Amino acid sequence: MFNNDIFSQIFFGIVSFVSNFISALSGGGAGLIQLPALLLFGLPFSKALATHKVASVALGVGASIPHLKQGNLQRKYALLILISGIPGVLSGAYIASIIPSNLSTSLLGFLTLFISFYSVNNKKLGNSNSSTSNYKLRIIIGSLGLFVIGFLNGYLSSGTGLFVTIWMITIFNLSFTVAVAYTLIFVGIFWNGVGALSLGLRGNIIWNYIPILILGSLVGGYFGAYFSIVKGSKFVKLFFEIITFSVGISLLIKAFL
Repeated sequence: MFNNDIFSQIFFGIVSFVSNFISALSGGGAGLIQLPALLLFGLPFSKALATHKVASVALGVGASIPHLKQGNLQRKYALLILISGIPGVLSGAYIASIIPSNLSTSLLGFLTLFISFYSVNNKKLGNSNSSTSNYKLRIIIGSLGLFVIGFLNGYLSSGTGLFVTIWMITIFNLSFTVAVAYTLIFVGIFWNGVGALSLGLRGNIIWNYIPILILGSLVGGYFGAYFSIVKGSKFVKLFFEIITFSVGISLLIKAFL
């Protein structure tokens, strides 16, 4: 039985706000808190994941407002994330229905820990937002990487927004603040929107929890994005490193238990 009383609604509202505030600061990781909370209240994994995906779309909407006001986003990068990533999301969602995910979850956990240590060891990473050389080659490499990350998003869901953030920083020399904006808007709204639609068509969404989760996602996403802009890339970088380390450990625990 699902717990639909007032306490559970308040609990999910708080969880949604906190998890999406953190995600808007770091460029991913909302599922680290929100998804386990849904599972804790007795939802089967498929239903918890679908419900979480819908709320994650609201995170993108809420976070987009302060970032779009800054005017730092470029159409070419937005289109690259959409055109390269969405086919990967669809492919991953299909594969997830026929192949077990434990091995991939453990691999994703190790990779997430790697990007945490990579960021820690590169002090200047994500502190600039300058143009890059060999632009055409970077577009090709960036596109391939985004397809792979999109595949992981559709296949495993957890933590993949963090990979988009670090990928955009590494390949295109974006600042942490700007890279997080691309992740929150185009991964949050479009990639997760595709995932939510796919899972929703199978009847997996628990609609009783959706209004409070969406409200928490919108408000948490907005204030997290606003706070990241105010604090700047150095602060966001530190937060990113904490969240990637936490997500990596969480994924490894999930894979081996």
